[in-house]
Amino acid sequence: MSGYQFDLFISYPRRGTVRQWLVNHFQHKLRECLADQIAPTPKIYVDKDMPRGVHWPSSLRHALRHSKIMIQLLTPQYFWSDWCRAEWYHMLAREKMLGLASLEKPQGLVYPILYADSDNFPPEGKERGWYDFKEFAYPDPGYQQTHEFIRFHREVTRLAADLAALLQQVPPWRPDWPDVDPPDPVLRPTPPLPRF
Repeated sequence: MSGYQFDLFISYPRRGTVRQWLVNHFQHKLRECLADQIAPTPKIYVDKDMPRGVHWPSSLRHALRHSKIMIQLLTPQYFWSDWCRAEWYHMLAREKMLGLASLEKPQGLVYPILYADSDNFPPEGKERGWYDFKEFAYPDPGYQQTHEFIRFHREVTRLAADLAALLQQVPPWRPDWPDVDPPDPVLRPTPPLPRF
């Protein structure tokens, strides 16, 4: 299948609290706020929505190839994840091919959101301006019942307006996007058979 299928691809590490934050708050709120900014509502790819039985390395690769913009949820763990780095390098290769994120065209296709830290990022992880969400990094569901969640909503609304504007500038899809090979899948050891 050719063409874009997703507007946004969310790349995030599985360690730490960022996954909980994404599932409990950010993904849903971003969809709502984007729907207020642009129609039809932009499609967001998050790998947690993958159907059972799907070969996940192929599914991830396909989704990224057919996504317009990649959102990075940055924590120190992001740069230790082989999968996150593969997703990131894929988009960097596309930007290079298009001459984006360069001196002539500084806007790129990678949109970093700072979730935690930043002091322990590698130098290449600090080269882009990010949207700082550190003060809203509360993963627990109870966060939605606090007054701070109103500020979180306002911030996601600003973020959605920014992303809606960027989506209007994305170059047309091309079948020759560069590809970066994903790392080998993480294979869990087979559990021992029970002894009777």
